[in-house]
Amino acid sequence: MSHDTATAAPEACPESQHISLCEALDRVLNKGAVVAAEITISVADVDLVYLSLQALVTSVETGRRLQDQMQREMANHEQ
Repeated sequence: MSHDTATAAPEACPESQHISLCEALDRVLNKGAVVAAEITISVADVDLVYLSLQALVTSVETGRRLQDQMQREMANHEQ
C-alpha cells in the first residue's frame, strides 16, 4: 500500500505538524540530544585555531537513567 503525502491528512504526516517550543524542549530533555560543532579560524589558508565542541543536552533524570543502563550493559558484557 503506497502512502501519498500530498493527499494525506495533516495528522497522518508528522513532518507537517507544528509543535510548540515547550513541547520541543520536553522531547529533548526526555530523550536527549547531542550537539556537535567544529570551527576553524584561518588566515591565508593557514589554520590558526581549531575548536571542537560536543555536548549532550538532557535532563538529569534522563542522564542518570542512561548512565544506569550503560553500566548494566557493560556489566553484562563483562560476564
